[in-house]
Amino acid sequence: MQARIYKEPKVATQSGRAKAADWILEFEPANKREPDPLMGWTSSSDTQTQVRLRFPSKEDAIRHCEREGYMYSVEEPRERRVRPKAYADNFRYGRLGLWTH
Repeated sequence: MQARIYKEPKVATQSGRAKAADWILEFEPANKREPDPLMGWTSSSDTQTQVRLRFPSKEDAIRHCEREGYMYSVEEPRERRVRPKAYADNFRYGRLGLWTH
């Protein structure tokens, strides 16, 4: 069974970083999804794709995979670049663009 360990990104519609601290363990789908012939809904016989485990650290998730015998891959998160900004920079003397009302 192949597992994927990654850190969930910050939700774009929220300013906080509440759920972004956890590491997520998800299983890769073993079977492909097919439409149900009667209803037309997309379904799969693989129930492991519904499992999402949360861990406080990457090491805990890796330790869990090794203990259970899962193959795993770790996706490192992209580091967030914070560019310092100031409102006063809109009105500084050496500004490149023109200032308009």
